[in-house]
Amino acid sequence: MHFLDFFAGIGGFRLGMEQAGHTCAGYVEWDKFARKSYEAIHNTEGEWTAHDITTVSDEEFSKFRGKVDIICGGFPCQAFSVAGKRQGFEDTRGTLFFEVARAVKQIQPRYLFLENVKGLLSHDKGKTFGIILNSLDELGYDVEWQVLNTKDFSTKERPTPQNRERIFIVGHLRGTSTREVFPIEREGEGFNKKSKIKIFGSTQAKSQSTLSQREIVYDSEGAMGSLLASDAKNPKQVVIRTVGKLPGKHNQSNRVFHVKGLSPTLTTMQGGGNEPKICLPVLTPDRVEKRQNGRRVKGPEEPMFTITAQDRHGVAIKEATTKGYEEAYPGDSVNYSVPNSTTRRGRVGKGIANTLDTGCQQGVLTDEFRIRRLTPKECWRLQGFPDEAFEKAAAVNSDSQLYKQAGNSVSVPVIYEVAKRL
Repeated sequence: MHFLDFFAGIGGFRLGMEQAGHTCAGYVEWDKFARKSYEAIHNTEGEWTAHDITTVSDEEFSKFRGKVDIICGGFPCQAFSVAGKRQGFEDTRGTLFFEVARAVKQIQPRYLFLENVKGLLSHDKGKTFGIILNSLDELGYDVEWQVLNTKDFSTKERPTPQNRERIFIVGHLRGTSTREVFPIEREGEGFNKKSKIKIFGSTQAKSQSTLSQREIVYDSEGAMGSLLASDAKNPKQVVIRTVGKLPGKHNQSNRVFHVKGLSPTLTTMQGGGNEPKICLPVLTPDRVEKRQNGRRVKGPEEPMFTITAQDRHGVAIKEATTKGYEEAYPGDSVNYSVPNSTTRRGRVGKGIANTLDTGCQQGVLTDEFRIRRLTPKECWRLQGFPDEAFEKAAAVNSDSQLYKQAGNSVSVPVIYEVAKRL
């Protein structure tokens, strides 16, 4: 089906709709920086477009009647967001919904597909949402809606671990053969309905309930908090785990990072051992790769291959393992095991050791933590955009605009799941 992309931003709606097989007939976006990203990412040559929806005449909208099946868009949400002043229709951005209604009246598409913040449901004790429903009813549309969370649409191929709840509204033109879209039941791979964001700490000594978005430091193993346009000023912070440090005086280049954590911010590096280092698990004999001439890595009690000038041989050694260590913090008491021995107990980092006795072996596990900001590319990934799209946008916009655009965008995987049901 053909659709018009209102309040297009960087094209999150468009990307999800096109992935589901629909075709864009035109777009509207007033922000010049978002337009630059949109037009860099998508093939818009020859398409109808407008900068300001309020300047599009009824006559111009009516030309799309019978040619457009869907009107979609996330009409500005700041007027209804709990993070804003919540002025609703008293805010000029809130009145833009009625511009959508004006276009709907002229075009009469089979479907409406709209998105907004969850706070739209509760704004002015539900009266605002009631006005929207009544308006669409008067235009001849039966409406259904559901609050969906981005984290529930995370997959291994495209992880989107972001706690982002948004209301999605689908309108059906009365008298046409359409089918219901909601409810959509979905649990992301690795995240379920009970998943919560994990907060590692904060940049301020405050209780968690009084922290602002800019003061929260998120755990890299949990879901990220909802991306905001204001992240352009101070991007979200995340803790990344290191497993140790190599000898030397340079902190950044000597850190060794946990393979299950986030990468450090990449730099130009320029050689000299400045590349990021990660800690890989030690090979054990049962995991040794088989080759045509036998194993290329010998076990610790096996004779070595004949040494030649060309070969690089290795010995597989067993490593001590820990249980629960990856979820532990400095000072926590954890179990760890030693090969061919019983489970031992030790503490992480600088905690106090267990009481010594004649029959136990103590262990201390060290871990270091760094805090860094999410990169613009990571923010775009959290919204489900492919790296190719980000690179095109990054070529025409600054980092601050890229952060803002990610925060203002819709999550592509959620759009796709709704779009393929239309």
